[in-house]
Amino acid sequence: MTQIKSLFSTRLYHAPLSAQGTALDADEMLASCYSIAEDDEAGQQWCEDNGYPGYTSYASLTDLPWRFPIFADLVKALDAHVAAFAEDLEFDLDGRKLVLEDLWINILPEGGIHTSHIHPHSVVSGTTYVAMPEGASALKLEDPRSQMMMAAPTRKKDAREELRTFIYVAPAVGDVLLWESWLRHEVPMNMSEDDRISVSFNYRWE
Repeated sequence: MTQIKSLFSTRLYHAPLSAQGTALDADEMLASCYSIAEDDEAGQQWCEDNGYPGYTSYASLTDLPWRFPIFADLVKALDAHVAAFAEDLEFDLDGRKLVLEDLWINILPEGGIHTSHIHPHSVVSGTTYVAMPEGASALKLEDPRSQMMMAAPTRKKDAREELRTFIYVAPAVGDVLLWESWLRHEVPMNMSEDDRISVSFNYRWE
């Protein structure tokens, strides 16, 4: 009897931020992101020195939940989503838990990109979306087996989603996406005239 089944699945969590019971004011979150970006001279300088398009607080600020209460509320919501994802992944946490490691703002202007990367030393990574204007780029996820495909032919354009080399996910404002931190991902060029704004984060096991 012939059997064909999928093995070693890669899970992607996609939900409204409010799905775990915490609703945040979208306008307040947007205003907070811009306010922080405007005041963060160290972050602005880092972006300029490193050729980063737009703004990120990744290398400059580690205390966003302390600076603005809405970020503290965001962390509470994210904690619940990450716990739900860990349950789905059937992690044996051995009496420990996944805790927030870092949290940062990304403001990507027209023409900005964020090249392919992973998040080493973390367990779960993710992003919640603050502004996604029409034409803003989706998140691009890469099949983790890509480097082992050797001489394999390309997939058909209409291949089943789980067989594609790249998956594009177009979240809405207020959505949260979670994935395991080893999954390679990128943000293609923002084709919108308006800023694409998100808040990204990592969780570690402790």
